Amino acid sequence: MFFFMSVLMETGITIPTGAMAERWNWGNFCLYAAFSPFIYCVFASWVWGGGWLAQRGVNWRLGSGAVDFAGSGVVHCIGGVMALAGCIVMGPRIGKYVNGRPVPMVAHNVPAIMGGTLLLGFGWLGFNPGSTLSGTDLRISFIVVNTVVASLVASTVSMIEFRRKAGKWDPAMMCNGFLAGLVAITAPCAFVTPIGAALIGVVAGVLVIYSSMFFENIGVDDVAGAISVHGSCGAWGVISVGLFACGEYGAGFNGIPTPVTGLFYGGGAGQLIMQLIDVAVLVTWAFAVMSAWMKFSNLIVPIRPTREEELKGLDASQMGGAAYPDFQPAAEPAAAR
Repeated sequence: MFFFMSVLMETGITIPTGAMAERWNWGNFCLYAAFSPFIYCVFASWVWGGGWLAQRGVNWRLGSGAVDFAGSGVVHCIGGVMALAGCIVMGPRIGKYVNGRPVPMVAHNVPAIMGGTLLLGFGWLGFNPGSTLSGTDLRISFIVVNTVVASLVASTVSMIEFRRKAGKWDPAMMCNGFLAGLVAITAPCAFVTPIGAALIGVVAGVLVIYSSMFFENIGVDDVAGAISVHGSCGAWGVISVGLFACGEYGAGFNGIPTPVTGLFYGGGAGQLIMQLIDVAVLVTWAFAVMSAWMKFSNLIVPIRPTREEELKGLDASQMGGAAYPDFQPAAEPAAAR
């Protein structure tokens, strides 16, 4: 159990590395890596450790209390919110904005993105079903189907919606749509039907696109789209439990004898209200503590490298060896001079 939970923790606290890539001083990152488990573990104990959010079903009669089967909120949304706070404190990469408008900075290796995305999808089939903590719990079959359905639907929807909006296919956005569906289905995967999983995937596939555009347009430079994939779609996954939980599973969850049931299946608004409270507490906690930590740690080791190091690339300037020795860095962006 310790190692299983530690892997979930590491998944959550490494999410900000994708958002803040290319401009995060290694020494400051090491301080973050030492501190960030505190942010994760406190909130996880509130939801998964029988903490006060989990107990609201008994104490406030709000459904089954805060329900998050495999971590849309505990793992993913908390990582996305931490990424948002970090990006705001850190600021954008050099050359990302010209006269206040975002400039595209394309991915360096799309085949690697595709391969990594498929690897994540494979791993998720251990991540979600494994959260039953029992190989004899036959709800695993629903969890596997729901996980696959939501991810494929979200990927397809994001691909089509981006083509409609931008006029071109975008494989990177298709991959982010795939991950958005996985993130969104992680909380409700055990409690919904495959139809519910498909609808959750539809919303996630659209949400990840417009969330990414929103944050980019307000000046938040998120390199990997982690804020939208994990933060926005993680919040949607938590909320979706209060809408789509079908009442077929979850008896005894958080001490409530009846199964988890959402608004659309006759469960009333109680579970939905509790899920919204869960998200509100998560965002407040993770954003406030991460913002304070980044500002404090900057006094110990600067968050940003020097301008020269950032333009040269942190692999070469801080690690002593280029990750791609056959690659010659481009000239400094004109707007950054």
